[in-house]
Parts: sequence; structure tokens; C-alpha cells
Amino acid sequence: MAMFEPGHLHIERHALNKDDFSYNLCIDYEVAHDPKEGKGMLFTLHGTIEDKSLKEQFFLAKDLAFDFARHATRLAQQHGLPKSASIASMHKYYDEMFEDVRKQLDVKPGDPVKPEHLA
Repeated sequence: MAMFEPGHLHIERHALNKDDFSYNLCIDYEVAHDPKEGKGMLFTLHGTIEDKSLKEQFFLAKDLAFDFARHATRLAQQHGLPKSASIASMHKYYDEMFEDVRKQLDVKPGDPVKPEHLA
């Protein structure tokens, strides 16, 4: 199950058997300013994985903000999500979130990427 509204994505998965896994996670986000990186997006990943609570925040600069799913998955894996799993499997909702992030940060095609972010 998933639900999206601007600034918030909720994804939930229930284990199908004893060897499967469950999670109930939300990703909240808002435009923020970092003194070093400038304008970007502050993400808060919170909820539960296998009934264990987590709450993590991460900032991504404007030119990196679209990589939120990889960062959120990595954090979720650090909190017990199996390494073979990805929370980005519900593409429709991530596409909606991607578009909202683009609008909120006013990103246009051809906007530059900082060379130091390519390493």
C-alpha cells in the first residue's frame, strides 16, 4: 500500500509469510537551506521496519534531491530492511514525489549539477 500527497509519502508492506518482511514508513520532505550546499530538500524517514521504530533525517542539495529513494532505502536497510529489498518499488508514487520535489525546488531541465557531486 502507498499513499502520496505533496510533502509526504507513506508506504506500507505486510509480510506474506514467516520468511518475509514488513514495514510501515513515511518520507516527509520540505525545502531547506544548508549553509554549505545551499537550497535543497530535507527528508525525514520515519516509521517501523519489522515493528522496530526508526526516524532519520537527511539533506540533499538541489541537484541531488532526486536521488531520495536510494538514500531512503540505504537508511531503511541500516534499520533492518533486507539488503535485497528496495522501498522504491512503488514507482507511481515515487514519480509523483519526484515531480513534487522538482516543483518545490524549481528545477528546470538543463540546470547544472555541481561537479563535486558527481564523484
